[in-house]
Amino acid sequence: MNICIYGASSADLEQIYYDKTEELGRMMAKRGHGLVFGGGATGMMGAAARGVDSEDGYILGIAPRFFDKPGVLYENCSEFIFTETMRERKKLLEERSDATIVTPGGIGTYEEFFEILTLKSLHRLDRPIVLYNINGYYDRMKALLQHTADEKFMDVANMELCAFMDDPEQILTYIENYRRQ
Repeated sequence: MNICIYGASSADLEQIYYDKTEELGRMMAKRGHGLVFGGGATGMMGAAARGVDSEDGYILGIAPRFFDKPGVLYENCSEFIFTETMRERKKLLEERSDATIVTPGGIGTYEEFFEILTLKSLHRLDRPIVLYNINGYYDRMKALLQHTADEKFMDVANMELCAFMDDPEQILTYIENYRRQ
């Protein structure tokens, strides 16, 4: 199965975020899963790629051509697809993967997460979506979604569209056992 990982490109995070994401990448490859990601060499994207790469796993990078600069893109991808726009990139990330893991990130990661969550809520795609809650990073996101449901801005059933987990083994088992609707 190919798993899309969203996450920060920042190289200024606490080391635990990189270590846990690299561990996830290693476990994915050991269990036979490929990585589909935004192609970045740094941050959470780079950590995931390094983990998969360390176990000789499949890595598909997808990025807009304007990111093709020294040090920006992960150089050891099995395959790389260049797009013209960020929208094309997101479309291909979705089309070329079977599951989504959202590692800690900023506004770009949030935008990717909310788009995929919205598509699932509208029954436009059916896939497991997991927020990798390293160091409690997504606790407030979970609280925000619960508040949104409590205030009736979304159906409480939408809380079941994604999972919040902090253990790579648990994440991969959840994805592997996911039953499509």
